[in-house]
Parts: sequence; C-alpha cells; structure tokens
Amino acid sequence: MPAIAIIGAQWGDEGKGKATDLLGSSVDYVVKFNGGNNAGHTVVVGDQKYALHLLPSGILTPGCTPVIGNGVVVDLEVLFEELDALIARGLDVSALKVSANAHVIADYNRTMDKVAERFLGSRKIGTTGRGIGPTYADKMNRIGIRIQDIFDEKILTQKVEGALELKSQILTKIYNRRAPEVQQTVEELREYADRLAPMVCDTGLLLNQALDRDETVLLEAGQATLLDVDHGTYPFVTSSSATAGGACTGSGIPPNRLTQVIGIVKAYTTRVGEGPFPTELFDDHGEYLRKTGAEYGVTTGRPRRCGWYDAVIARYAARVNGVTDFVLTKLDVLTGLDTVPVCVAYDVDGVRHDEMPVNQTDFHHARPIYEELPGWWEDISEARSFEDLPKNARDYVLAVEEMSGARISAVGVGPDREATVVRHDLIGA
Repeated sequence: MPAIAIIGAQWGDEGKGKATDLLGSSVDYVVKFNGGNNAGHTVVVGDQKYALHLLPSGILTPGCTPVIGNGVVVDLEVLFEELDALIARGLDVSALKVSANAHVIADYNRTMDKVAERFLGSRKIGTTGRGIGPTYADKMNRIGIRIQDIFDEKILTQKVEGALELKSQILTKIYNRRAPEVQQTVEELREYADRLAPMVCDTGLLLNQALDRDETVLLEAGQATLLDVDHGTYPFVTSSSATAGGACTGSGIPPNRLTQVIGIVKAYTTRVGEGPFPTELFDDHGEYLRKTGAEYGVTTGRPRRCGWYDAVIARYAARVNGVTDFVLTKLDVLTGLDTVPVCVAYDVDGVRHDEMPVNQTDFHHARPIYEELPGWWEDISEARSFEDLPKNARDYVLAVEEMSGARISAVGVGPDREATVVRHDLIGA
C-alpha cells in the first residue's frame, strides 16, 4: 500500500486534524512528521472535543498506531501532559511510538525563543515562544539532543554542556538572562526516561515494514505549505518542512512510496503571526469569519487573521506538494453571505500575477483581484452528499475546484467528524 500525506495548503489551521481523524479508521498508522507543540489540531468526536498539540490525530482512533516521526521536535513535559489528559478521559494511548531520532526541546531552547523574539521588537517573526525554532537550529548546528540521548546520562550531559557553552554567554551577556545549569537541564530531561523508553523505536523501519505488509500509513503535517521554511512566506515561516517533501524526510519513508497527497484548504483563509496576507480583511467581514469560524489558535488562543479564499496560494500549494486531492473545510462558515469573493490573481504595482510572485517584496505589495460568487442562506450542516448542498454552495465548490489545481474530494460542513460531504474516495482514489 502507498503512504498518503495530509498537507496544509494555506498558512495552517485548515482542519488537518479533522481530515486525519476522518481517515483514521481506514489507515493503520498516523505519523506526525514535522513541527512540535507550536500548532494544534481540534478534533470533535460526538460531543467530545479534543485539542491536540504534539500528538498525532490518530491517537483518537482505536486500532490505529500513532507515530511521532524523526522530523518532530518534542517537548517531553507537553508530551506527557497531553497523554495524561487523554488517559484521564478514558482513552488508551499505549500504542504511541516515538522516533529515537526526534530532537528534544530543552529548557534553554524555550528561553532563547522568548528572549530573541522580544529582542527583535517590531521585526519579530510571531513565534509561539515554545522553543521550536531554536531546537531546529541546534539540530542543523549539530548540537541538538535526540530522544535516544535521554537514556545515556553521560552522553546527555556532554551534549547539554556543548549546547550551553555558547548559549550561556548569549543569555547572560546579550539578553541579561540567567542561563540554566547543565545538571538542572539533564535532570529535567532524564525525569521522563523510564516512562518514555517503551514508546521509542526506529520508526522509519516500523513504517516501511508496515507498507511492506500492505498496511496504510497516513503522514500528518504540522503547520502548512505557506509556513514551510523553504517554500513558505520566508522569513515569516516555521522552522521545519511542512510540505510533501518534508513528509519523507520527517518520517523515513522514501518518496517512491508516497503516491497520494491530500491538501487541506479552508473555504476562506486565515493565518497567525506576522507576515504578508493579501486577502486579509480588516472590516466586519473579517470579524464575521473570525467569530463564526471560531478562529482562535488551539495552542495559543491568539485570534487568527481572516480573509477570503486565495486561489493563487491554493494553486501554489498544489504545485509544490503534488496535491492529488483537496479537502475544503468550513464551508458552513460562509453561509449567510450575499456574495463570497474569491481571490483569483494579484495586482502588483499594476501588473497582474496569476501565480505567486517570485520575490518577497512583490508578495508584500500584492493586492487581491476578486471574483464575486453568489452566496447562500440555507443551513448546510446536515448535508452528507454533494447534492444535499444548495446550488450556490455547489457552484462555489466547483468554481474553487477549477481555480485551485486539483479536485476537491471532500467538503467540511460542520465541526463534527461526520459533518463531511465526500465526493471522491480519499483512500486509494
């Protein structure tokens, strides 16, 4: 069986968790392959709502093995807080597997993240302050701490000493902050060793063996295409690869086994943090989308910036990721609008751009060119087939599909797991 990647096709918060959960009963493994606890997924099962930050959404599906891949950075305290919260609600989390090669967020990474962001002032990136970026920087600088290091106190101590050798100087002499002691950091990380040990394995081997057995592996991205460190709106991006290419490097699954890429897009657009956002709304429509769509960060609680659907970035995401299918979420939020604008191109200093501008300056100056589509007033939350949707809602989906570069195979019409219109089979389609 092939591996299937679920990718955010905008700036995140598109509803990847719900899409992953929707497919969870049809797959054997769900893998988080990038990011850390700097993003969140909200999954609604019946009358129960679950907010997941570090854990793969598959942890909610009985019989599915959830995996934290090597491309993830792990805050051990957050990991066990999330697990304990689920255990307290009666869920079995014993199937979780964690890559021995995943990197660990240490106390000094969180400190560096917060003080650096404050130091930047008006030039801040808009990070969550959870140490994600500094941990990835340590990884690239080859001074990172991996999950496997937790179990060897001598190696762990050596690595913490090496990492703190320079960071202590930076924290005390530049930021006027007290640096953590080596032994303090080692003890904090070692505290989780016994409980962590049964979860740790070679997850790349585990997943490839599963594919050899014709089992289905679902790869779940944290963040999204426009936040990818290579392909996003740099420098206002995350610190990892959130695209389909990152699914391979962050899981240990080779590219030739990835045969389906599902891109998740909202029926409008949101983003959190700083950076350009051509369709952003500052009027009553923006507030309507925020309020109706409950657009507040799962992890941070920050209000999300809201705007109309941007077909330019959808086409870009389709191209960068090789999207085979889109899942269009939160169509119900648009109910009650007389007309629904869709951005079909940009105007940059009088020049029309049908594709993403090649440089950052042009994208900052991009102004949306809209096509107005008729709205609808009917409640669509009970729709379960495409024909159940009112004509204007169907026309909106078809118009967006034609503009976005891949077919729309499913449409979200409400927050519940069942509130989805499936147009094409998402597994093996």
